[in-house]
Amino acid sequence: MNTLKGKTAIVTGSSSGIGEAIAILFAKEGAKVIITYHSGPDRAEAVVEQIKKDGGVAKAYQLDVSNSDDVHQFFDNVDKDFGDITILVNNAGINGSKTPVEDMSIEQFDKVVKTNLYGPFFCSREFLHLKKKYKTYKGSRIINVTSIHQYINVPGNADYNASKSGMRNFAYTMALELASREMTVNNIAPGMILTPINEKVIDDPKKLERAESIIPFHRGGKPEEVANVALFLASDASSYVTGSTYTVDGALSILGPDA
Repeated sequence: MNTLKGKTAIVTGSSSGIGEAIAILFAKEGAKVIITYHSGPDRAEAVVEQIKKDGGVAKAYQLDVSNSDDVHQFFDNVDKDFGDITILVNNAGINGSKTPVEDMSIEQFDKVVKTNLYGPFFCSREFLHLKKKYKTYKGSRIINVTSIHQYINVPGNADYNASKSGMRNFAYTMALELASREMTVNNIAPGMILTPINEKVIDDPKKLERAESIIPFHRGGKPEEVANVALFLASDASSYVTGSTYTVDGALSILGPDA
């Protein structure tokens, strides 16, 4: 307990799923937590209330990570409310359009890439501006929640695959840029995690059974299992870990795209 005592964390897209699990665990470990949501303020406030009920500190903010002006204003507000931030978790993201490239519209591609790739860019840039203001790079953390699709591609999902592989190389470049300041940047690549983003599979028993039969663990992952890895990467225990991807998928990615 209190692994993150004295630290403050932003977890984007934390009103449900993996982001919610990370936010709750970080708060239990002593961090002040900033919740963001794109829509559905009631869900975000429910997470805040749960954290407060357990004795933690949290506040929710509406944020569209794909909009640079919105991200800039959000960080201004966070700076006024909390001051320096120690940890940024770029978790907010959306699914791909499930459309072949020849049929994909510019609007479909833009929507996914602007959320999944531009969003972490906008947030990381503003976070680094905050680090520069407070001169507190050392010991700070950027954690990107990507996907096993950062290195495994499936047809009909080019927008999503491209956005997640872009996140990988974006993080690795930042890791090099920030290494001399002992600030770490890492990725977590989940496989099939049982969250609302996978509701089409979860809510269909036949689809769920087939999906889980392919996974070597024979089950989908829990959001808390991703959160535990995020906690390690946010903590002092990972002080010499940077430019890495931690895959949380029950060995699914080892089988490759044809599983």
